[in-house]
Amino acid sequence: MSAAIEIREVHKRFGSVQALSGIELDIPRGEFFGLLGPNGAGKTTLISILAGLASADSGSIRVMGHDVREQYRAARRSLGVVPQELVFDPFFSVRETLRIQSGYFGLRNNDAWIDEIMLNLDLVSKADVNMRALSGGMKRRVLVAQALVHKPPVIVLDEPTAGVDVELRQALWQFIRRLNGDGHTIVLTTHYLEEAEMLCQRIAMLKQGRIVALDSTSNLLRRVHHLFLRVRVAGVLPEALRPLEHASNAAGHVLRLKGYDEVEPTLARIREAGCRIEELELMQPDLEDVFVEVMQRS
Repeated sequence: MSAAIEIREVHKRFGSVQALSGIELDIPRGEFFGLLGPNGAGKTTLISILAGLASADSGSIRVMGHDVREQYRAARRSLGVVPQELVFDPFFSVRETLRIQSGYFGLRNNDAWIDEIMLNLDLVSKADVNMRALSGGMKRRVLVAQALVHKPPVIVLDEPTAGVDVELRQALWQFIRRLNGDGHTIVLTTHYLEEAEMLCQRIAMLKQGRIVALDSTSNLLRRVHHLFLRVRVAGVLPEALRPLEHASNAAGHVLRLKGYDEVEPTLARIREAGCRIEELELMQPDLEDVFVEVMQRS
């Protein structure tokens, strides 16, 4: 059985900018996959080619076995994309927008599924409201709903929670997790790295159009061998410990240690300097630490 998404040696250039440089990637069916990278890394360009909105200079992409260029209709029917931009038609209500979107895929009498989507995205009260009258967060919910009206086996979420409230974020992820549990393949790009760490089974990190890391989330987290000690002291942190300082704020100093065996000697040096320890916390590295380290090394 073919993968949900197969990407082979994809290159894309815009003038003097090489946006993608030989991207190779397989995403199995049913996986929750993260695509991470700084601004300008090539994430949106790759998604645009995947959705048929742009053409690769060379290479190929297949969605559910269908070539996105040669078999565009079949590939596009297999794919639902939630874009970054708030794009909407200002002349229709929410329900009309979703019915029109269903029509693009040749679907009639789709109201039962539309009602279920609106219920899960808390859009029922806005069903007959014109799109122009919605807040930014509500418009974002409609974009998600539009991507799901034809029940695509592959769903691409490009920064889906940018600028939305916590309540929507939680409701959205609960719904998306359910879809993933039902067998849908999910591809997520996000700058909220805690979301990727919590949701994604595997993650690819892009930098300047190249994949610089690709592994399971758990393996990526194991790449970072240090840990962090957050300590708030009464007094001035000893100068000898300044090289270990990772961050400093009102909550205290965050020191980067190589392992647990450095914890007690560090605390001893603080006490020897005459500082009283008011609060301390040991913290494991998270995906943000991995991301920063990978980007710096690459």
